Amino acid sequence: MEGESDDPEVNELRLRQQRNFLTTLLLSQGVPMIAHGDELGRTQVGNNNVYAQDSELSWINWDLDKEQTSLLEFVTRVIDLRKNHPVFRRRRFFAGDAAHGGKSDLGDIEWFTPDACQMSDEDWSAGYARSVMVFLNGDAIPEPDSVGRRITDDHFILMFNAHHEAIDFTLPPATYGSRWEVRLDTAQSAVPTGDLVWEAGSTHAVEGHSVVVLSTTVVPAKEKQASETRADKAASTIARKSAGKSQ
Repeated sequence: MEGESDDPEVNELRLRQQRNFLTTLLLSQGVPMIAHGDELGRTQVGNNNVYAQDSELSWINWDLDKEQTSLLEFVTRVIDLRKNHPVFRRRRFFAGDAAHGGKSDLGDIEWFTPDACQMSDEDWSAGYARSVMVFLNGDAIPEPDSVGRRITDDHFILMFNAHHEAIDFTLPPATYGSRWEVRLDTAQSAVPTGDLVWEAGSTHAVEGHSVVVLSTTVVPAKEKQASETRADKAASTIARKSAGKSQ
């Protein structure tokens, strides 16, 4: 459905999709490309030539209504997540083959089906797949910071449900993290507050057309050490390759 609508369900879905798209963009690797006013839900009414317009198509009305204010607050929280967590701002892409989402022996990223099984080749090629879960390992970042220090971060899980109905997602086992804090839920216009914690292996309904973002710092010491060892090894390889290119 296009154009303005007075259907509450249509408008609610549009607002949720705005939160979905902005969350997906801002928590992806690389430079987020956001047009002015996206954080307010500004519309160009389908016009893709707005750079040539000096009219309401390109202007921003700073007299924000309730929905715009709510979206701005939500986007501010997502931006804070990106700024405060280097796992979303890697200097290089993930170590593995892009055809499998960057998955590799480094373990910097892993992909799961909603029932917490690691995705197979069949899962990757299934045309009906609309729901996935991705794990980002904050201890497996091989690049150092600007002064050569190790970069470490929380672990994150992002649950994506592009289906129109709610789907049950099961968290991976405790080796990935035992207690997960809900940081964002795009099914809700308000950012979660308080201590909403999901345990490893627990199952939760994720609403249709929504994204849930979780983080943890509660990681088994053995798994943490293994991730850091793999990251150190990868860092050495990266340093040798970089030195070779500079010669």
